Amino acid sequence: MEGRKRFVGWGVLALWVIVIALAAPFAGKLGEVQRDRAVDYLPGSADSTQVARITEQLPGGDSTDLVLVYHREGGLTAADRATAAREVERVAAEHPLGSTPRAVPSEDGSTLLYAVSSTEPGSDEKARDAFVHDIRETVSGEVGGPGALATDAGEVYDSLDGPLLYTTVAVVAILLIVIYRSPFLWLVPLVVAGVADFLSMAVTYALHQGFDISVSGQSTGVMTILVFGAGTDYALLLVSRYREELRRVPRPYDAMAAALRGCGPAVLASSGTVALGMLCLLAADMNSSRGMGPTAAVGVLCALVAMTTLLPALLVVLGRRVFWPLIPAYGSEPKATRRSLFAAMGSSAGRRPLAVLLAGAAALAALALGALNLPGALKQEDSFSSTPEAVAAMKTLAAAYPETGTQPITVVAPTAGSAGALETARATEGVVKAERGRSGDGWTEISVVAAHPPQSAAETATIKELRSALGEGVYVGGPSAEQLDMADTSARDRDIVVPLVLVVVTIVLIVLLRSLVAPLLLVAAVVAVWGAALGIGGLVFESLFGFEGTDPGLGLLSFVFLVALGVDYGIFLMHRMREECLNGTEPGAAALTALRTTGGVIASAGLVLAATFAVLVNMPMVQLAELGFVIAVGVLLDTFLVRTYLVTSASVLLGRKVWWPGPLAKGPKQQPGSESATEPVPVRV
Repeated sequence: MEGRKRFVGWGVLALWVIVIALAAPFAGKLGEVQRDRAVDYLPGSADSTQVARITEQLPGGDSTDLVLVYHREGGLTAADRATAAREVERVAAEHPLGSTPRAVPSEDGSTLLYAVSSTEPGSDEKARDAFVHDIRETVSGEVGGPGALATDAGEVYDSLDGPLLYTTVAVVAILLIVIYRSPFLWLVPLVVAGVADFLSMAVTYALHQGFDISVSGQSTGVMTILVFGAGTDYALLLVSRYREELRRVPRPYDAMAAALRGCGPAVLASSGTVALGMLCLLAADMNSSRGMGPTAAVGVLCALVAMTTLLPALLVVLGRRVFWPLIPAYGSEPKATRRSLFAAMGSSAGRRPLAVLLAGAAALAALALGALNLPGALKQEDSFSSTPEAVAAMKTLAAAYPETGTQPITVVAPTAGSAGALETARATEGVVKAERGRSGDGWTEISVVAAHPPQSAAETATIKELRSALGEGVYVGGPSAEQLDMADTSARDRDIVVPLVLVVVTIVLIVLLRSLVAPLLLVAAVVAVWGAALGIGGLVFESLFGFEGTDPGLGLLSFVFLVALGVDYGIFLMHRMREECLNGTEPGAAALTALRTTGGVIASAGLVLAATFAVLVNMPMVQLAELGFVIAVGVLLDTFLVRTYLVTSASVLLGRKVWWPGPLAKGPKQQPGSESATEPVPVRV
C-alpha cells in the first residue's frame, strides 16, 4: 500500500514534467507579445487613445517624434551652431523625415531645438528603437521627445525581468531559510514557485492569443511578484500543517493527505477570493489596469495549483528527511517554547478590547491623513528613478524655453473637415501655431504647439479648450493629453472598480463564513489598512524617496491588491475562529486561540509577501516603486496591527454577534446527552 501511495507521488511529478514541456514553447513567447507603447497603457475610450490608433494607420504608420537639443551653459558658440547644423543635415540625408528640421534658438542663446519627425520606423517598436539609437549615434546633442522617451521606457521595462526575478528569488530564499531553519526544505517551495511562474507565463501568453488581453512590463512584473509571494504563503501554511501531521501520522503520504484536508479548503477559498478581486480590474477603462487583472489572477491561480499538487508530491517523495535537522518524528511532541509573541498580543487585546480597538482605529485614521500630502500627478519626465537621456533633454528644454511648449499636441480630424479644424486650432487660446501633417484613410493629422510648457496647468487648459472647440469626431492627443486622460480615467475607474471589489469580496466572505458581521468586519479592516498605507506613502514619497509625483493608478491598484490580499489572511484567521466556536469555545476565547495558533505561520506569510512587493521599491520605474511600497506597508500593517489587535479585539467585543445571522450567533448545537459541540469544519491552519 505504501509503495502504491509513493507511486502516486511520482505520478504527479511525471505529470508536471509533461505540463512544463507543453508550456515551454508558450512561456518563451510571452516577451514577444509584451507591449509598452502608450496605446497599451492608455484608457480604452479616451481621445489620446484614438489619436494613437489613428496615427498608426496613416501613411508610414505611427510617426516617431524626436527633439534634438544642443545646449551649452553660458551660450552656444558659432562652432556649436555649425556642428548642430551639420549633424541635422546628416540626419535628414540618412532618414526620410516629414519636414526639414529647423533650428529654434532659446532667448538666452544657450540652446538650440530641432524637431524631428519620421514615419520610417512605423509602428514597430524594434524599428523605432533602432531609429532612436541611430540618431543618438549621429548627433552630439541630447535626443528627447516622445519617441526617445518611449525607447528609454521600453529599455527600462525590458531590464526589469532579470533583476526583478533574481531579487525576488533571493529575498524569498533568505526568508525561507530563516523560517524553516533547514538547509534543504527552503529549496522545495522555491523551486515550485519558479515552476508556477513559468506556467503563469505560458497561460498568460495563451490568454493574449485567445482573448487579446494587454500584456505589459508592469503587469508581468506584478504577476511574478504575486506568484512568488502568494505561492510561498500557501507553501508556508501547507508545510506547517504537514509538519504537524507527521508527528501524529506514521506515513508521509497519509500526513500530507490530512494536511491537504485540513488547510486545503482555506487555501482554495483565499486564493479564489484574491483571483476574483483581481478580475474586477476587467471593469477598468485603463488598458494597463484592465490587462493587469487577468494577468494577476493567472499568477495567483498557477501558484495555487502548483502549491497544492507539485509541492505535496515533492514533499511526499522526499520524506521526513527534507526537514533535517529538525525532523518531525512520529509520536514526538513539538519542542516546548516560551509564550509566543502572538499569544502575548492576543492577551493584551483580550484584557482591554475596547481600548485596543479605539487606539488602533485612531492610529490608522491618523496615518490615513498622510494621503492628503501625496504629491501631484506624476509627469512623464519624473517616471524614472534614474535620468535617461530623453528625460534629461526634457528638463533642458523646460529650463531653456519656459515661455513656450516644446512637445507637440497631436490633433486628428476627418479629412473633409480638416481645414476648419486647422483654423479652429489656430484660433484657440494658448496655441502658438498649428500645421497640417499627414492624411490618409479619411483622417488628417494636425500638429499643434502650445504656448506653455508640457504638462503644466496652462497647457492642460489649452488641451481642454481644444477639445471643447473642435467638438465631437475630432480627437486631441499627444503625450500631455495622454497624461490628462490617464488621470481622468483613473478617477472614473476608482468609482466603478472599488465598489465592485468590495461587493465581490464581501459576497465571497458571506458565503465562506456564513455570516454578515464577520465579513463586514474583515472588509472594513482591509479598507482601513489601505487608507493608512496610502497615507504613509504620502508622508515619505517626496521627503524620503524624492518622488516628484504620484501615478494616477496608484490608488486603484493598491486598493485592489490590499483588499484582496488582506482578506486572504483574514480568511485563515476567521476560519480558525469558526472552528473553535463550533467546538464549543466562546467567541472571545476562540478569537484569542485562533490568533495564538495561526499567528506565527500567517505572520511568516505576511513577511514573505511584504518582502516580495518591497522588491518593486528598488525598480527604476516610479510607478512600480510606489505600488510596491504601499502594498508592502499595507501587508505589514494588516499582519501586525489590524489582524492581530483590531480584528481580535473587535471579535472579543462582539462575541457571538460576530457570526450573526448564522447559527453560530446562537451558540453551537449540542448533541443529546453530549457536552461537546457538533463536529468542526475540516479547516485548520
